[in-house]
Amino acid sequence: MKQKQFRSERRYRFKRFARKTWSVFNSMHKAVSIGVVAGWVLTFAHTTQAAAQSRTAPDSITGWERELDELVVTSSKAELTLQQTARLVTLITRVEIERQPAQSVQDLLKNVVGLDVRQRGSNGVLAGVSVRGGTFEQTAILLNGVNLTNPQTGHYNLDLPVNLSDIERIEIIQGPSSLLYGAGAFSGGIHIVTKKNSDTGVYLNLEGGMYSHAAAHLRGSLKSSASAHSLSAGYASSNGYMANSDYQLFSALWQSHWNTEVATLDFQFGINDKAYGANTFYSAKYPNQFDDTRSVFGAIKGEAGTKLKLTPQLYWNRHYDHYQLIRNTSTGENFHQTDVFGFNLNAQYRWAAGMTNFGGEIRNEGILSSNLGKDSVFHQPNYRKTDNRSNIHYFLEHTYLHRGLTVSAGLLFNYNTAFRNESGLFPHIHAAYWLTGNVKLFASWNKAIRMPTFTDLSYRGLTHSGNSNVQPEKSEAFDAGIQYNRPVVTASVSGFYMKAIDPIDWVKALPGDPWESRNLDNFAKTGFEVHAALRFCSSVLNVGYRLMNQSQKDAGWITYYLDDYIKHKFTVGLSHPVYKGISADWQFRWQERQGTYTQYENNTSTGKEVAYPAFSLFDLRLNWQLQDFKIHLTANNLFNVAYYDLGNIPQPGFWLMGGVSWTVR
Repeated sequence: MKQKQFRSERRYRFKRFARKTWSVFNSMHKAVSIGVVAGWVLTFAHTTQAAAQSRTAPDSITGWERELDELVVTSSKAELTLQQTARLVTLITRVEIERQPAQSVQDLLKNVVGLDVRQRGSNGVLAGVSVRGGTFEQTAILLNGVNLTNPQTGHYNLDLPVNLSDIERIEIIQGPSSLLYGAGAFSGGIHIVTKKNSDTGVYLNLEGGMYSHAAAHLRGSLKSSASAHSLSAGYASSNGYMANSDYQLFSALWQSHWNTEVATLDFQFGINDKAYGANTFYSAKYPNQFDDTRSVFGAIKGEAGTKLKLTPQLYWNRHYDHYQLIRNTSTGENFHQTDVFGFNLNAQYRWAAGMTNFGGEIRNEGILSSNLGKDSVFHQPNYRKTDNRSNIHYFLEHTYLHRGLTVSAGLLFNYNTAFRNESGLFPHIHAAYWLTGNVKLFASWNKAIRMPTFTDLSYRGLTHSGNSNVQPEKSEAFDAGIQYNRPVVTASVSGFYMKAIDPIDWVKALPGDPWESRNLDNFAKTGFEVHAALRFCSSVLNVGYRLMNQSQKDAGWITYYLDDYIKHKFTVGLSHPVYKGISADWQFRWQERQGTYTQYENNTSTGKEVAYPAFSLFDLRLNWQLQDFKIHLTANNLFNVAYYDLGNIPQPGFWLMGGVSWTVR
């Protein structure tokens, strides 16, 4: 009965939320929606002709890789191509996304050698991603230039309104990047870029698999000489691979891109909705946790000018969360609503000495909560507490380009209304030089800052306790390396040193104690990474290895995240044709994690600290292209390996899924 009441209440709240959202945005996107629907109708009307004249995307991986050389990436405030950038940028391309055995963004990221993806739930339910041994809250997450990092908790940073077929590429910057991504990019940033100029067409994908997995995704696009529009929606559900690991996921994204003689204009609006069993997600003592989240996102971006280019952007992101420590009960129940409003401006001036960029951002973060913040004077149901803060930053950066040399130097000033005494300057210097047409040397120095989340500051629960005295954490890093680039072979070797100043983590003195957030003693991380890619015919082989060490810190505390870093990680990816339109993509990952976790048996602590065992995983996807149709079969964890990303939360074993997709252009 309680389950039925909960579902009924959830449906009512979602319908009410949908009506309010639609009333706000109806006038803005009505014309565009009609245009997209009309495009779908026209596309279906010409299905026969499209099938007869279908143009299959070229299967040449080498050709796609050559295009990347001229791709503009966000490695600095200046517009630089991948060849010109002075930082090592890791890209996950559209071709790789289409081929890999992945169901979500976190599945794509876990095979990047420089990242640590710690999944709590499968197939996009919940995961944290960190860069170079940082925590999931020390990584900034951006969607088309909008910082969607959640101020309540980094657990929700990947609650994104995108489906895999929406994504053009993912850019990964390793190392502190506050000037580039703002406060929050303590150890790096991940920038997801969606398709904006897709040809008119329709994409439909249907899937099914073990554990009652079912998924559907529909995407339509309409393109003219002056504009491009797309609308996508995706749904996935499963009974789960263990007790209380069921989920229902929905996301939708609308995009419009307009070209005029003097400017371009981009609109985005997205919705993400999740409800899932959270078996031991936040405490192994409680296996029947449950979480119900929703997020709404909207942004408007403009671009005008040539010699002086102005790029203003206005955005808003709202996130809801209804958490239950024990499913279908009020025990440990929490309600949260966060709102983030922001406006930023990047001005770029081109002149004889290079490109000078200047601008800033105003970002307001607010929360209504049953648990987080200060007592509210407005007594709303479920929201007795509130908090609010604003972060303001200004930046100046200059980039010099001359005969294979790139030098970029910049300075960011950051001010936060909740931490007025922590205002400061955060500089960076990047340099790269092409020794020959194929060999590039690069080096960088960066500083960054991250504000504590509202959870760090004021959470109160049976297992965790926030700390209002927690202060912002800072970082400083040095990077250097060499890169070799040829059409057939690309390779890079880089080393890094990163110092963490007043790092934030959840700690306890004894295994049975509750967790408390604290600033810890300064420590340093050092390491190196090796990447190599070999392309031959229509096949590509990617190999990566990272070794990282961390200096000892706060030996008297048991830490939740910072001591549990990956020391060794080795990845291999192989994509190759099999036979007449059939291709295969193999992904192998071996990793060894440092640190320990408190072992639980039958939901009771044994009092033992257990080390994380190393593990190896194989994933495989087979694709069979038949003109407009593609049949795909995915086998994750091919050899049914038992492993943990976080202690006491077993990850899925062998999981077989298959489906068919249809593309009409």
